[in-house]
Amino acid sequence: MVTALSQHAIAPARLVRGPSAWSSSLDSLPSLCRRPLLLGRSQATAHLRERACADLRRLGLDPLSGTLQFDCCEDDLQRLAAQAVASRCDGVIAMGGGKVLDAGKLLAHRLGLACITVPTSAATCAGWTALANLYSADGAFRSDVALDRCPDLLIFDHDLVLQAPPRTLASGIADAIAKWYEASVSSGASGDGLVQQAVQQAQVLRDQLLLEGEAAMAEPGGEAWVRVAEAAALTAGLIGGLGGARCRTVAAHAVHNGLTQLPACHHRLHGEKVGYGVLTQLRLEELLGGHRLASQARRQLIPFFRALGLPVSLEEIGLAEASLNDLNTVCDFAVLPGSDLHHLPFPVNANDLLTAMVSTTASAHGTEAAPAPCAEASLCPEISP
Repeated sequence: MVTALSQHAIAPARLVRGPSAWSSSLDSLPSLCRRPLLLGRSQATAHLRERACADLRRLGLDPLSGTLQFDCCEDDLQRLAAQAVASRCDGVIAMGGGKVLDAGKLLAHRLGLACITVPTSAATCAGWTALANLYSADGAFRSDVALDRCPDLLIFDHDLVLQAPPRTLASGIADAIAKWYEASVSSGASGDGLVQQAVQQAQVLRDQLLLEGEAAMAEPGGEAWVRVAEAAALTAGLIGGLGGARCRTVAAHAVHNGLTQLPACHHRLHGEKVGYGVLTQLRLEELLGGHRLASQARRQLIPFFRALGLPVSLEEIGLAEASLNDLNTVCDFAVLPGSDLHHLPFPVNANDLLTAMVSTTASAHGTEAAPAPCAEASLCPEISP
């Protein structure tokens, strides 16, 4: 049987990970660029970028500092692109969180420049992937963009990531754990070997996060922390690259995209909204798909998310005062034609999604019976240390 031609941007051309990865990578930067745009955003990490600029100058490079003012949006991208062209930049070094990394990758893609990503947290796998999410200047999700390739160099410096608030790692755990719950649905009954292997890897990733997530949060910099941080920031990206479009987002990320339409949710991190989306997706699978194990998986995740400080209800996601109109705004956006939510194997409309979101919150409040032991490890394994 001849399979259809497909192309995969699987991984960065080079990955450097570990303590002091930034300083260990400096000697390789001149071969990629001489006049890089060093892109960042947060004032909390401004001192890291200042130190990075000094390091680059000591190498004989001539960096241009650029600051993202909003999320990864066209207003910022056009302004930064004009600066980069005017200054004859030949590379982009994106140092920051997911929005900065996405903006850096998209700028490099559009301008044909070398791309180096330097995550300052493990909140997402954006430093790895050949994808970027576009938002409005107000922080509302607009679309995702497929890129030609993954970054030329990914520097995952444990010392930099350790300086991030613990909340960012919890967010990364939620975003990464979604890989299994989404990929196992979006892959369908694929006969593609790479897709099958990516889905299996997503299950292994989920198991590791369930086993070691709390230990990682309890001991930053410890062995469990290293494994979990790299799982969230690196392995999650590898799964999407290996499996391609068949191993990416479904309802969990569609719910995230809908939640970003409301300013009341903007204080919540990407993975925090995705985590709530996972719970909602599982509720949809239970209500509309008749999947008994989805209920058990959801009830397994709720106490795990609570232990990590992740939101599990509408109130905790920022919608305690939300009106019905607000919730309809979320649901209407999430079910738009072309939404990843429609990768579910059954039809879902806005009212279905609203019901799932409300009942997910009810279960988080303890109005459902305790789960029975899981019988099928493929969906809800009995996890033991």
